[in-house]
Amino acid sequence: MTQSAPASIRDAVPDDLPALTALYNHAVRETTAIWNETLSDPGERGRWMDERRATGFPVLVAEADGRVAGYGTYGPFRPHEGYRDTVENSVYVMPEQQGRGIGGALLDALIGHAQGRGLHVMVAGIEAGNTASIALHAARGFHLAERVQDHGSHATFVEFVGPVDVEELEAGPEVRLALLGEGPRVEVVFGPSVGVEGL
Repeated sequence: MTQSAPASIRDAVPDDLPALTALYNHAVRETTAIWNETLSDPGERGRWMDERRATGFPVLVAEADGRVAGYGTYGPFRPHEGYRDTVENSVYVMPEQQGRGIGGALLDALIGHAQGRGLHVMVAGIEAGNTASIALHAARGFHLAERVQDHGSHATFVEFVGPVDVEELEAGPEVRLALLGEGPRVEVVFGPSVGVEGL
C-alpha cells in the first residue's frame, strides 16, 4: 500500500509558506484541483495554517532535495456536529516532483494522522479528469461514493470515501447511509454512483 518516496514528511513551518503559496497558486491557475479562482499570498497561507493547527488539523510538507516537494492536509468535511469524525483531505505536489511517490507518501501520512486521532471517515473530493489523484486514492482503499455531474464551474466532481473504519450501506438510487460512529447519517446523492472500473 505504501509507496516509498525520495522525500521526508514533516510538519510545515513558517519558512515553508512561500513554497506552499506558490504550489497553491499553481493549482488555482493551472488545474481543477482547487475550486477557487483567487490567488493567495504567504500572509493568507500563514493564517490558514494557523487556523488548521488551532483546530488540531495537520499541515504536512514533503521535502526532497532540500526543497518543498508538496504538501498535504485535512480538515472538516462539513461544519455540522454529526460530521465531527469525518474529514476531507487535500494533497498537492510540485509539478516537477510528480510521479515520484510523493503524493502517496503525503496521503499515507495523513491517513495515519487521522487514524491516530480516532477519526472514522476520510473523504477526497476529486475532479473527474484528475485521473492521477483518483488512482492515488483508489490504491489506498478509497472507493467511489458518488459522482456529481455539472457541479460548480468544473464539469464532473467525484467524491471518494476513505479507508478509515468505513462501512456503507446502499439504500437505493438516491440515498446512501454512512455509518459514522454514532449511527447512520443520510446524504442525498446528487448523481448516480459509478464503480471505480467505470472511471
